[in-house]
Order: sequence, then structure tokens, then C-alpha cells
Amino acid sequence: MTPRDRADQSLTSSFERYLQDKGKGRGGDGGNYRRNAARELERFAEWAAGDRGDDDWTGIVPDDVDREPTFDELDERVFRKYARHLGGDRGLKQNTVQTYYRYISAWCGWCVNEGYLEAHYAQRASAMAPLPEDDGRKPGDQQAWTSEQRHAFTRHVDEQARDAVEAYTTLPEDTDPLDKQRARYAALKAARDRALVFVLAYTAVRVGELLRDPNDPRRRGVRWEDLSLDDGSMDVYRKKQQWDAASLPDPVISPLRSFRQLMDPPTERWPVFPTFDQRTLATHAREVLADRGLQPDVIEERRDEFARDLLLALEEDIRPPSITTDGARSILQRLSKEGEVDIAHPKHDYLAPHGGRRGMGEVLVRAFGYTVAARYLDNSEEMVRERYSHIEAGELGDVATEALAEIDSISH
Repeated sequence: MTPRDRADQSLTSSFERYLQDKGKGRGGDGGNYRRNAARELERFAEWAAGDRGDDDWTGIVPDDVDREPTFDELDERVFRKYARHLGGDRGLKQNTVQTYYRYISAWCGWCVNEGYLEAHYAQRASAMAPLPEDDGRKPGDQQAWTSEQRHAFTRHVDEQARDAVEAYTTLPEDTDPLDKQRARYAALKAARDRALVFVLAYTAVRVGELLRDPNDPRRRGVRWEDLSLDDGSMDVYRKKQQWDAASLPDPVISPLRSFRQLMDPPTERWPVFPTFDQRTLATHAREVLADRGLQPDVIEERRDEFARDLLLALEEDIRPPSITTDGARSILQRLSKEGEVDIAHPKHDYLAPHGGRRGMGEVLVRAFGYTVAARYLDNSEEMVRERYSHIEAGELGDVATEALAEIDSISH
């Protein structure tokens, strides 16, 4: 169907299909993005119909016509007017205006692909011109896991790991060996994910210090030999290009110890967070076994004995690579979606790794001040004060409020 064929359809007729495409879960009826997009699409439809905006705004439908707005009435001028409407004096922050407009722009792009519109009018320069300038903040650097998000996220991965481990450890004795391997693999993956989330949530270690960077051989990911669970410490290669000890607070000890016990790595040089990517492990296993002198047919026969190459690696001490920083982001995206964690952020629809570090920074600054937080975050106190200046501003505001209250009491 061409845009001409759909020109007379109402804007709202496309909303449900768009939201299903963008939603999560069965039928696409879940997820934070769907909920937020639905809200903004409804506001856009009301504005287009003349039900929002200034008193003299009558909408995009001609005055002598009584019907809902249709695609035939959309062009770049309409989106320009809506951008100006969003940026009006409504008390919205600049980043918020940009975020609201992006919801509508994303729908517009989808409409082009689905044949409702001929062009992506919302992305035209003239349409976007009234949007406020960037205020200098970087949304990706501003996400911080809240206490509610941290608790919800860690609770979800803990429940997933507990269920998977229980399913594996309670299998009947007569379970088929391959089925038992599959259950062990599922338990290992869930336990690794739990350990990773807890470490990111509570240690404030940079993800680049924790995991492998393919472009820097010094950053090969932490190994079990780098951890001292009894002492609560972990050696990491810091951003300042040297090894240093990072703290492992109590909440992360149990997930790490449980994962180690379940995996039982052949040596201490195994990565704490190995990749579970099947293609990577298959290639790695073939190469290592070939280097050990095994012929290709023997290698494949050996691989067939295991449900997953990770289990073969454990049996044969084929040390796998650590997951990469990009791999961690993919894992957190998957887990955030599965856990249905409530996330409202202009750039990320998942709990990003840096958000865990920043969230712990918020906790530490509020509880112990900038000096202690700077030591824990491995940053200068000056930098920590700059990045968390909003906390000090709020505290000074409280001081000013108390001062005014005291003056007022004296005056009366």
C-alpha cells in the first residue's frame, strides 16, 4: 500500500500497530518505551486535533471539516509547529523537549517504512529548527541507577540464578547426560549474569577495568587470581594505566562465591566473566584443540559429547576469553528487558554499565562526602565534586531554607 492509499487514514489508526512493533513481551504489549511512546503519541494526536496548545490553536484539520487528523495533513511544517509547541514556555527542560520530539520522530520514520507517509518530515532541518539547543549535558553520561532500580535489578537476577541453580541441582539421577549439561549451562549463565550485575551495581568499578577490551591487550578482563573474596578486594587495571585494588563490598561476595563454586574453573587464570557466545567458543575450542595435536574429525567428535562448548572448555581447560565491554552492554540490555526494570532516560532504554558506577557515586557522596567517594571511585575529589555538584547544590539549598526559617522565627 502506498502513502497515497493511506493518506486519508487517521493518525491514531497507526498507533497500535506501531506500539506493538516497539513493545516488549508477547504481543508487544509491554515495556517502558511502548508506554512512554504511547503517551507522547496521544499528546501529539490531541495537539493535531486542536485540543492542546494555545487558545488560538485549532489543529491541522481545516476548520470546515469535522474529522480526526489524517496523514494527508502531515508535512514538515506541521512537525515544525509541534517542535515549537514542545519548546514553548511549559517548564520542560531542553533534554526533555528533545526526548519528547524523538518519540514522535521515531513514529514518523516508521510511518514512512510502512507506507503511511512519503517522507520523514520530522527529520527535516526546518522541522527541527525550533527545538532548543543542546544544553551541554551528555545524556549517556548522566544515567545513574537509583536505589529502586538497583534493588529491582539485583532482585531479578538473583531470582533467575536461584531458580536455574535449583533446577540443575535437583535433577533426578536418571536424567539424560545432555539434558543435565543443558541445565548446568543455564545455571552457569544465570549465575554469571547475577555476579556481573552485582559487581557493576555495588563496586563502582569502570566496566573497561572489569572486562576485556579487544583493542587493549592489557585489559583482558579480571581473572579469579585477581580476586580475594576473603579480603573483599579485586585487582583491576585502572584508567590511569596501572594496577590497583578495588573494594568488593559484602553484597557482591556471595554471588561471586556461588558462581565460582558452580563453575569450578580449572585454574585461577580463568576469567571471572567468560563469554558464553557460542560462535566465539566454538572457534576458540577448535583452535586450542588443534594446537594440541587433535585432528579435525576427533575435535568434532569431542565437541559432540557436550551440549555447549563452554562445558567442553571446562573439561579440557580451554580458557575462554572474557566478555567484552560491548558484550556486557548487550547482557544488561537483555536483563533489563527481562526484569522489566522501570527506566526513564532520554538515551538508554536499559540500565547501562556506567549508570551503576554513577549510582554508587550518588550513594557515597550523600553518605560519606566527596573525599571518601573520590577514593572509592578512583577519581580526584575535584572531579567528583564537579560530577556530583547537584548534590551539594541541594544541600546548600536546604541550608538556605533552614537559615530563612530561623530568621523568620526571630523576626516574629
